[in-house]
Amino acid sequence: MPTTNKVSRRLFLKGATAALAAPYFVPASALGRSGYIPPSERITVGFIGIGNMGGGHLHGFLNDKQLQIVAACDVNANKRASTRKRVEEHYAEQRQAGTFKGCAEYNEFELLLARPDIDAVLVATPDHWHTIIAIAAARAGKDIYCEKPLTLTVREAWAMVDAMRRYGRVLQTGSQQRSEGSFRQACELVRSGRIGKLQRIYVNVGMPSEEKYLPEEKVPEGFDWNRWLGPAPWQPYNSERCSGSYSGGWRRVRDYSGGMMTDWGAHHFDIAQWGMGMDGSGPVEIIPPDGKDYDTLTYKYPSGVVMYHASKAEGHGPVNGILCVGSDGRIEVNRGYLRTWPDEIGRTPLGANDVHLYRSPGHREDWVNCIRNRQRPICDVLIGASSITVCHLGNIAYWLGRPLKWDPARKEIIGDSEASRWLDRPKRAPWRL
Repeated sequence: MPTTNKVSRRLFLKGATAALAAPYFVPASALGRSGYIPPSERITVGFIGIGNMGGGHLHGFLNDKQLQIVAACDVNANKRASTRKRVEEHYAEQRQAGTFKGCAEYNEFELLLARPDIDAVLVATPDHWHTIIAIAAARAGKDIYCEKPLTLTVREAWAMVDAMRRYGRVLQTGSQQRSEGSFRQACELVRSGRIGKLQRIYVNVGMPSEEKYLPEEKVPEGFDWNRWLGPAPWQPYNSERCSGSYSGGWRRVRDYSGGMMTDWGAHHFDIAQWGMGMDGSGPVEIIPPDGKDYDTLTYKYPSGVVMYHASKAEGHGPVNGILCVGSDGRIEVNRGYLRTWPDEIGRTPLGANDVHLYRSPGHREDWVNCIRNRQRPICDVLIGASSITVCHLGNIAYWLGRPLKWDPARKEIIGDSEASRWLDRPKRAPWRL
């Protein structure tokens, strides 16, 4: 169970009673009636990073009666102020109070993590900040929902696993496809042998990030550019460099992200790993396209399964998300889509002796449940780390243009010291793990 939250309860009651029409009326929500959990039993949450994903999570978190948002942290003063306003207006309306004051603003995540009354944090910063913030949160005793892709490098991923285990924290990786029924069903069918022996998997996601050289622009007022960069190499401010746009922005810049290989790859390669039963492990060889024997990035697994980073599959055509090909059939799955060949593969219910995977009630709900029961969530840090490692290894093979041999047990590239240097990145002072 989370720590009893006396500070946030005091702030709540102060805000809720400030505008009472009658001096002895207390809203039912403050007492835990009408389906509300009493304030002292709610899980208090701080938001760190309020861009596209952080802002997108805000609505769901605000309407989850088990949670109470008490802090907002962002290097953009306008974003954190608008978030605080939205949070306080929501709680004032929900509690039938004229005003509510109980959401603090922070530019520095360290100040948010120093608060003993915060139980958990959502980390939705750009990728290059995830590991430092998540490990600092674990040391501070917070549970964590960390957006995908989990890390910027392979070494960071496994450092994060070590930290969560050492400090006993619950971390849910934001690869929410694991909580969607169509993906679970597809993986259950594959692992139950419905398509026979699994032979090939095709994963259709975009390409790696790249070096970007952009002209200097004036830093907007209220924007802490130095802290946005954080551990990344110093560069002059440019609006595209820190934009959240999927068509450009920081996701396409190698200093901050692995591109669509890690962004969408953290979803689709993750499902491929789940379908193979390879959580915690990975491939043993990664081969980039060479114009001769390999026309697309290819992963080889110890089981003999071969996985391709490809938008089309031989004998199938365009790949919609993830395509699994076995000796006796095929399964293709994406968001809101599941199809099998032959059709009866998907129509026949699973039996008692078939593989039944973890059934999540919803990605956020699963995280909240695990905070309370101290179990590992559906996309635990180990799962997030092994899946993002697959993505990072593909990027390294692309960037260097040569095959890699990988030891998934030792987490080492075999016999290639130059490639091994890409397993981590130097970090700009004073930000360190």
